[in-house]
Amino acid sequence: MSVLSDKWIRKMSREKGMITPFEEKQMRGDKISFGLSSFGYDARVADEFKIFTNVNSEIVDPKNFKPTNFVTKKTSECIIPPNSFVLARTIEKFKIPDDVLVVCLGKSTYARCGIIVNVTPLEPGWEGYVTLEFSNTTPLPAKIYANEGVAQFIFLKGNEKPEVTYADRDGKYMGQTGVTLPKV
Repeated sequence: MSVLSDKWIRKMSREKGMITPFEEKQMRGDKISFGLSSFGYDARVADEFKIFTNVNSEIVDPKNFKPTNFVTKKTSECIIPPNSFVLARTIEKFKIPDDVLVVCLGKSTYARCGIIVNVTPLEPGWEGYVTLEFSNTTPLPAKIYANEGVAQFIFLKGNEKPEVTYADRDGKYMGQTGVTLPKV
C-alpha cells in the first residue's frame, strides 16, 4: 500500500471528479488552510452544524440515536460547548476509486486547541459528502470556522481492487448529501 501524491490526486480530481469542488493548491490567507498538499487534500467544513445537546437528558445510543439530541444551526462560526461535540460535513464531495482507501486526520491548528476531528476511513467505491465529528476536549467553549480547512484526507492505493467495494455492498452511508446521523 502506498500513499498517493499531489500529482495523482490532481489527475483523479480533474479527470474522474474524485474531489469536487477541487482546489489545485493550498489556500491560506486569513483562513485555516485548505486544498491540495504534497500527499493529501485538506477539506473544508460547510456551514451547517448539528450541535449535541443534553437538554432532553437522553441516553446516547448508536442503535437508536435521536435527532432531538442535536440543535441544527447554519452559521459561519460554530461554538462547540465544553466537553461536547458537533457534527458537520465537508464542502467537498468525494468519489473514491475502487482500489483506494482514504484516511482522515484533523488539522494541527484545531488539535492544538483541544478540538479533535474524527472521520472513519472512506472505503473503496464510497462517494458522498463526508460527515465530520468535532470533539471539544476542553472545559471551555471552542469555535469552528465554516468554509475553512478542518481535516486532511490521505489516499492509500491498495495492492488490488477488493472483492467487494462499499458501493457493491450498498453501504448504508453511500451517497450522503448532508450531515448524516448514525444508522444501524
